[in-house]
Parts: sequence; structure tokens; C-alpha cells
Amino acid sequence: MVRTGQGKSNVTIHQVVERVLAGEKITAQEHLQLTSAILSDSQITDEDRRQINRIFENIQMGRLKLVY
Repeated sequence: MVRTGQGKSNVTIHQVVERVLAGEKITAQEHLQLTSAILSDSQITDEDRRQINRIFENIQMGRLKLVY
């Protein structure tokens, strides 16, 4: 699970991925959560890792906008 911020509930990587893929934008906070999940030794599934990489590829190709 990933902390979403102080005092907020925990959100799974899968939930963040689903929310991002459902829209055409990703917030800076969501980007940070996914980046942290990939770079840390957190126990994410291979499927979550593939979906996160798919999101990063869509950002690079301009299919997803990073909003602040």
C-alpha cells in the first residue's frame, strides 16, 4: 500500500493505476507514488509493474498529461 499523504487513507498501487488509466492526466502526487513504488523494494506485482511502466510510456508519448 502507498500513503497518499498526511492523515489520508492508504491507496493501493492498483487503485492509482486504474484511476490514471481511466483519465488522460496524472497528478504530480500520483506520479511520485508510482515512481516511488517502482524504485523502492515494495512488493508490487509484475502486473502492477507493467501497468506503471505503461503509464510512464504514455506520459513520454504525450498520451497522458502530468498536471500540477
